[in-house]
This record gives sequence, C-alpha cells and structure tokens, in this order.
Amino acid sequence: MQLHCLGTAGYHPNESRHTSCYFLPESGIVLDAGTGMFRLPGLIQTDHLDVLLSHAHLDHIVGLTFLLGIVFQHPVERIRVWGEAEKIAAVQKLMLSETIFPAALPVSWHAIDRSGSDAETPLEIAGAQVSWRHQEHPGGSVAYRIDWPANRGPLATDGPARALVYATDTTGATDPSVLQWMQGANVLLHECNFHDHQREWARKTGHCYLERVAEVSAAAAAQRVLLTHISPIDPISLQPNDSRFAMPCEIVDDQQVIEF
Repeated sequence: MQLHCLGTAGYHPNESRHTSCYFLPESGIVLDAGTGMFRLPGLIQTDHLDVLLSHAHLDHIVGLTFLLGIVFQHPVERIRVWGEAEKIAAVQKLMLSETIFPAALPVSWHAIDRSGSDAETPLEIAGAQVSWRHQEHPGGSVAYRIDWPANRGPLATDGPARALVYATDTTGATDPSVLQWMQGANVLLHECNFHDHQREWARKTGHCYLERVAEVSAAAAAQRVLLTHISPIDPISLQPNDSRFAMPCEIVDDQQVIEF
C-alpha cells in the first residue's frame, strides 16, 4: 500500500509545501483537498475517486475546485466527496456559489454523519472500512481511520490487513474511547503545526505540538507516525533520537511516497 503526500502544509502553501492532500492510489481515496490536489492526475489508478474531508477550512477544500482540470487530464467514472453534512452544505453554499466558482463539479456529495445504531458503523468505501471521530478544532473537524482487509482484490497487491489513521486540525485526542479507536494503526498521519514552546497558541487555535503528538502516539500504540500539516512560516524540526516516540517518526514532505 502506498500513501502519496501531495500537500503537507497547513494554512497556506510555501515554496516547498502545498496544503493538505494525501492520496492512496490503489483505493482511489483522497484525504482532504488542499492545494496539493493539483498533483493528482498522473497518480490515478482507479476509475473512481473518493475524497474524505476532515473539515471545511479553506486550506483543506480549495482543491475541490481543481477537479474540473483533474478529470480533463485523467477522466474517471465517479467522484464522491465525503464529509459531515454541515461541512458539505457550507462548501456548496459558500465556496461553490456562482459568484465565487460558477461551474458545477462532477461529484456526488455524501454525509458521513448518521443517526441511531448506524452512527459509528464503518462506511464501505473503495474496498475499505472507513470510520471517523470528532476532534477539537474551531468549527469542528474529524479524524478518519481506514482499514483494508487482507487480500484486497485485483487493484491492490494481496497482503495482510492494513490500517491508517488521519488526524489533522486537532488539539490531539484525549478521550480514552477515541485513543482506543486509533489503536494499532500501521500509520498514524498526525498534524504537528506548532513547536512545544508554542503549546498555548496551539490550544487556542485548535492545533497540535510535538509533545502532544508523542503522547497521542504512545497512547494509540501506532506502529509508525508521520507528522504533517507543517507550518509554512515556522516549521517544526524533529531530533532523530527523540525518546518520546517509541516508534519510527518522521516529518513528511510534499511528493514523498510512504510504503506501508
């Protein structure tokens, strides 16, 4: 399984990083739709795309408007955009208003929030089980967990089960039930927008700092941690011998490909 890091910055792009967008070509799953979305066409392997939105802040949704150019370069049969109903409504009403973007996107819209006994039942998306949990962030955001069963079929290399947790724009999970939900993922793709000495600013803005990510990683027993949503102005650094991480941990870069 491959994870392509198309955009790894938060807030706005800089010379080396675009904003949040990650792609799993074997499944056709896109995590967020930041400015890194423009890198998608040459990587598409499926006849469909499924875009999972963590929330509706501009640095995570502006790439939806690139879809017209993306499907012109690489046509697909179906594009579905997934997110909380309130966030989808905001995208449709505001960003896709005729005044701002006067063109219809070739997508169907799907709310992830359901009621009753189905509320936490995983969604079946592109051969994977996708579940989500609320996170603390201004306006609200969600983390996603994607589980692929063993022997996933013709579009993916047969092999063992795999799991990825994507947690961005969050102060870091503290709820024991959420940490349990994260347990044992092969990859924890977690934001780290602030330095440790900026923890108060991180809390005020609904973001994470390195020590907090280390705490979440330990509690969730992740096998590997990838730090993303890096500040384009004052990026964090990671010491190779940082003892707070018991598992491999690295800061990802744009256009990096992660095998897991």
